[in-house]
Amino acid sequence: MSLKEKVVQGAICMCNFGTTPDTLKVLTQSKYYLNDYEGNNKLAATHKDIGQTFEKNTFGPCKMQPTPGGYKPCQAIVTEWSGYYEKEKYSPPDGYILLEDSKATCPIGGKDCIKIIKTGQIGEPSKKNFVNADSELQSHVNPLVDVKNYEKKDPYEFLNAE
Repeated sequence: MSLKEKVVQGAICMCNFGTTPDTLKVLTQSKYYLNDYEGNNKLAATHKDIGQTFEKNTFGPCKMQPTPGGYKPCQAIVTEWSGYYEKEKYSPPDGYILLEDSKATCPIGGKDCIKIIKTGQIGEPSKKNFVNADSELQSHVNPLVDVKNYEKKDPYEFLNAE
């Protein structure tokens, strides 16, 4: 699993035979959250999240279903996931956590036709991140913020000097 992100609700997925991405919904559990400060948005996705588990349940026109006027609309249905992390299991639903390189199977598109584009995880810096930050490195990356004195100074101090 070295340095692979776990997948959460809100992950962006795409089918090899579709034209538009769709957003993953976690419907199998409501207990386990990842990378979510409030603990109310980023449910952990597992290999048990199958069926119609996307917000729109479509990836646009399906290139596997041609018609005389174009293509039939996709009806995204996940029958199974592959590439999940078998050393981390959430119970219920007795599901293994999905990783950024996990893939889903659709009965029309075939095995592993749905891939994860973005895992849904978002970095949320905390006070501890500022305390542990390398101030010299940060001064090169973001010269407008003095990380060492970030908590000590009033950012609007120059406005009150009048």
